[in-house]
Amino acid sequence: MDTITHYQDLLSQLLRQYAHKPSHGEIETEIIIDAARKHFELMHVGWDSPRRVHGSVLHLDIIGEKIWIQHDGTSPGVALDLVDAGVPREDIVLAFRPPQVRQYTDYGTG
Repeated sequence: MDTITHYQDLLSQLLRQYAHKPSHGEIETEIIIDAARKHFELMHVGWDSPRRVHGSVLHLDIIGEKIWIQHDGTSPGVALDLVDAGVPREDIVLAFRPPQVRQYTDYGTG
């Protein structure tokens, strides 16, 4: 299996693992996968009492042969799950960090 296909399968699996219904409110989870453009996202949509909930929990893209974490609303973070799944740290880009700061992380720079 080539790297891109492996990463697509892995990201799809991770989204399913994170897609649990929140413990409060009338909130649903939505998994959005655009495999052709290598875009993967987990959203929360609904209501928590009078407050509208609509936002990204997790947004991942495959750019080149690297996984770019565009947004990570998980704890302790999806990057650790990727490393545990065997993805080399240099293949993970913390895109939510400014480009000039990425060199100081233990992950790829882009």
